[in-house]
Formats: sequence, C-alpha cells, structure tokens
Amino acid sequence: MHAQAPQSRSAQALVDANRRFYDTLWSECRLVEPDRFNTWPLVQSLLAPGSRRLEVAPGLRPRLPIEGTHFVDISEPALRKLRQGGANVALGQVTALPFADAAFDLVCALDIVEHVEDDDLALSELSRVVRPNGTLLLSIPLHLSRWTPFDDFVGHKRRYAPDALLSKLKEHEFGVERSGVFGMQPRSSLLLDMAMWWMTHQRARAMRWYNRLFPLGLRLQKPLQLTPGLIPTDTVDEILLVCRRAARTERACTAISRGLE
Repeated sequence: MHAQAPQSRSAQALVDANRRFYDTLWSECRLVEPDRFNTWPLVQSLLAPGSRRLEVAPGLRPRLPIEGTHFVDISEPALRKLRQGGANVALGQVTALPFADAAFDLVCALDIVEHVEDDDLALSELSRVVRPNGTLLLSIPLHLSRWTPFDDFVGHKRRYAPDALLSKLKEHEFGVERSGVFGMQPRSSLLLDMAMWWMTHQRARAMRWYNRLFPLGLRLQKPLQLTPGLIPTDTVDEILLVCRRAARTERACTAISRGLE
C-alpha cells in the first residue's frame, strides 16, 4: 500500500534503528565486488589516476573500487569485511564525516541521505568534503505518494519531491549533470511484504535465500541509462544523480569581491 506517512522517530532513534538493521544484515551477508553492479561503467569513467575517493554507508555493496577508497559506515560488521578487502575504513555517519574540507575528488553516497534526520546537515557534509568541481554520486527515493511499509522497514525518514530535491542540492552547491532510474528493489508489493515477513519471523532462512538470490538479481540488472539533467520522474521510484560541486562557493566569491573593494 502506498501513500502512508513515514513514522515519526527522533534522530537518535533513527540512527539506532538503522544500525540494528544493518549490523544484523551485513553480519550475515557476503561482500559483493563493485564491478558486479550496473554502476561500474559509470564509476570507471569517473576514476582518474591519483584521485581521492570516498564512499559513505556502502554496507557490503560498495560501488567504488575497494582498494584505495575511504569508506565510512555506521556498521562495524560491514567495515571489518571492507578492511579485509584493502579499504580504508572509519566508523561514522554522513552528518559528521571525519575528513578535511575538499578532501575528495569523487564521493559516492547511495541510499543514505533519506535515512538521516537532518538531511541538510548530511548534504552540507558531503559538499564540504568534495573538492570544487568534484563529483558526487547520489541516489534518492522519490515521491512521498510512493511510501510503503518497506520504507519504514529499511529505516527511511523521507522520500523527495523532484523539484524540492533540485533546490536542496543547489543550496548545497551541487548541480545535476546526469541522472537515471536506479535501484534493485522488486516492484511487486507482495514480494516486499513476503520479504519483510521472512526477515522478521524467519531471519536465518531468509538470509540464506537472500545470499543465494542476490547474485541472480545482479545478473538481471539492466544497463544504467543516464541522460543529461533530470530525467522525467513521474513514474520513477528511485533516481541516481551525477552531481558536480560548484567550482567556487558563493562565500569564496564574496570574500574575493570584498578584497577587491
């Protein structure tokens, strides 16, 4: 059933709920290499020698190369497995990234901003650590009218209206260069209801099936199709955005202007 309002939870309650859910999930999952996802050709096109990379909250589904990339996640089980693959890892949240300003050329934050209480703080932190003219890969669920119990189950706080999302990104000095339909969530509400029931009542068995079926889902992925700007979104459940950080912030421009007066 769609169009249900999201549950009201405090910021800490939301963090705790997400940590419990994903600690349990990643403790029982296998690490999937980034070249298995349909985002890999896009990622390869954005990699450059010597580039500095960060991925926020990947769990065990990273999209950037594991070796040499910095990863931040709230889940210790996920970080342990990423570290074993050669990653640089840090326990933390998107609202308080443990890095210097303009530290990265490429930042990836998929399926994360919708999970936090203060999304402006999350976007501010992402903007802070991306260098001017750097790239942010962001995925976002759209349309409150498409809210379902599954959003509550996985710890979502919100869905976004496309126009409001563009305005919010602009406030944080990101422009959308390309976008495309994203996500591997089944379209069938019956399948989602069954998955939630099994994860709640028969978790061990559900995880065995999840680990068996997820590779099949990877093989069934459609190639990622990106178009300039924002795609038509009326029927889109989730979107992937390739964003460019402004080359010069308004604050910097103001400081330069004052210096010339």
